[in-house]
Amino acid sequence: MIQVMSDSVDKPAAARTPPQPASAAAHADAPDLRLFVFALFFIFGGITSLNDVVIPKLKGLFTLKYGEVMLVQSAFFAAYFVFSVPAAVVVRRVGYMRGAVIGLLLMAAGCLLFIPAAAVGVFATFLAALFVLAAGITVIQVVANPLISLLGPPATAHSRLTFAQAFNSLGTTIFPYVGSILILGSISKVDPSRLTGQALTLFRAQEGHLIVRVYISLAAAILMVAAVVWLRRNRLEEIADADPSVLGHPLALLRQPRFGFGVLCIFLYVGAEVAIGSLIVSYLMQSNVLGLSAEQAGKHVPFYWGGAMVGRFIGAYLLRVISPGKVLSFNAAAVLALLLTSANASGAAAGWSLLAVGLFNSIMFPTIFSLASEGLGQRAKQGSGLLSMAIVGGAIVPYIAGHVADWRGLEFALFVPAVCYVGILGFGVYARRPLGRSAG
Repeated sequence: MIQVMSDSVDKPAAARTPPQPASAAAHADAPDLRLFVFALFFIFGGITSLNDVVIPKLKGLFTLKYGEVMLVQSAFFAAYFVFSVPAAVVVRRVGYMRGAVIGLLLMAAGCLLFIPAAAVGVFATFLAALFVLAAGITVIQVVANPLISLLGPPATAHSRLTFAQAFNSLGTTIFPYVGSILILGSISKVDPSRLTGQALTLFRAQEGHLIVRVYISLAAAILMVAAVVWLRRNRLEEIADADPSVLGHPLALLRQPRFGFGVLCIFLYVGAEVAIGSLIVSYLMQSNVLGLSAEQAGKHVPFYWGGAMVGRFIGAYLLRVISPGKVLSFNAAAVLALLLTSANASGAAAGWSLLAVGLFNSIMFPTIFSLASEGLGQRAKQGSGLLSMAIVGGAIVPYIAGHVADWRGLEFALFVPAVCYVGILGFGVYARRPLGRSAG
């Protein structure tokens, strides 16, 4: 449980508001804290989406196959699997605000590791930097998702988390467009596969420094946000969980069918979303689709993520009046139709039907997360750790899709995320009714 603390530390004890349940206190007094959480969603969403621009860049620089370059996503999202439960333990011990500072500092460290990665000029060093960056984002995810659920009435948690995810989508819309200009422009004009020896080494060094400049700027911005959060670290008074154990036996939660199914669907959704985003630049560059240059294709990525942003603002309203499970089922079915259309069409129909997937992806992550978390009560932090761990789907599904693309082409690779959406459709049907009990 949490309480919002007043900015006035010298307020007389008799005049202070008595302790209240977390949701009631936060709902009444914490609009600024909601803005803080929205900012966290914007930051980690934008940085995550930059992978979609970095992938074609590194693929060209190191002349990699799709299956090989998808190790970018494998390294990034493997951090969720490694750090999610430890992050939940850390947040449980130090609290949400201090946990956010730890996550932001790790993110800044990961951004700065791009400096030695570019200097060395080896693909594996970029993967290491991305792994550390993602470790910080993992901590931020563990903080942000349950915190936004607590900062308001439980009845509107689905809508509030979807609204917060819209700020995540705002970041994923802006960052790839700017990143395409800063990172992909030169690779559109030079074909690294035609360079050899010293010319190739020099080109890799120059292009690596373009990536470095972007991530150094991000590190500076992240450090400023961390400083602001640290100065406001006492805004929340948190009550320790009743479970005295270190981990609170989080794996026991998987025995609850609804929560276990939800964890699986987070794995499937993130894997599918990341696989599509990772392939979309190369997909749009194909002559039988839109035939764009790398930079122009990268500038189309914001349509994918921008659709998610628009859909989340719409979804924040719809989830107040329609069962979240029904909305999830409908959107999953719509994505399946779009993927099948894109895989079997050509030209603008193939390109824009794939870009339109973002609109229906919009509500999936927050809806799955909140449906799975219903009834967890004080074990929300442990549940958040497991749900965040399931984001490792972003490491595995794109890797599979990349190898399928090498084997049968990008169109056929779209059937990999399609299988994931079948599972999500099933969860929406399963969880269409509210859960009436609380986890013990």
